[in-house]
Amino acid sequence: MNADAQPPHGPRVEHALAAQTVAAFLDALAAPIPVPGGGAVAGLLLAQSAALGEMVVSFALSKSKFASFAPAHRAALTGLTDLRKTALRLADLDAAAYRALNALWKLPKDDAARELGWNAAVEDAIQAPQSVIETASSVLGQLEPLIGTTAESLKSDLAIAIDLAAAAARAAAWNVRANLPLLEHEVERAHRSSALDTTLRDIALRASTLSARI
Repeated sequence: MNADAQPPHGPRVEHALAAQTVAAFLDALAAPIPVPGGGAVAGLLLAQSAALGEMVVSFALSKSKFASFAPAHRAALTGLTDLRKTALRLADLDAAAYRALNALWKLPKDDAARELGWNAAVEDAIQAPQSVIETASSVLGQLEPLIGTTAESLKSDLAIAIDLAAAAARAAAWNVRANLPLLEHEVERAHRSSALDTTLRDIALRASTLSARI
């Protein structure tokens, strides 16, 4: 995901997070460029959360002792697979949104292109990490029915999946907070900030409750 990738809503295939090796992503993350950055990390954390859940439930589906839970497990597996892919797409969208906003930021404030695209670019830069937070909540929802219905030997993996989902939400929230001040109206900023805090508290409570049940 080099800085010259095409924003927004459609990062070039060769720069997609899902197409990179771990080493290539970490090299890009360590480079002195703004993207990939925290938004990509938040999305990747969430994708790993979902993938761990997939592993736990796939193992259960392979064992006859868990056959009575198979319908719920198959539904959870489908949901977690979809959410893993969504998390990776959101990581790319976050990077694309930042590139678009950053490009406009460099223009003079009275530049027509900046004036035309600014509000939409700000909204995109808020919505991408906000979607990661919402997706983290969905991942927790898919992980919940796995507690007590999957292998005891994999309970640490399930606990880690829960922790990663909560961490992804907290990480994405930093990018939401960073861009909220760019909204034009103070009332809107305050409303969204309050809603964000409520959502994060809910996710933290759910994650803590789920972890305590493992």
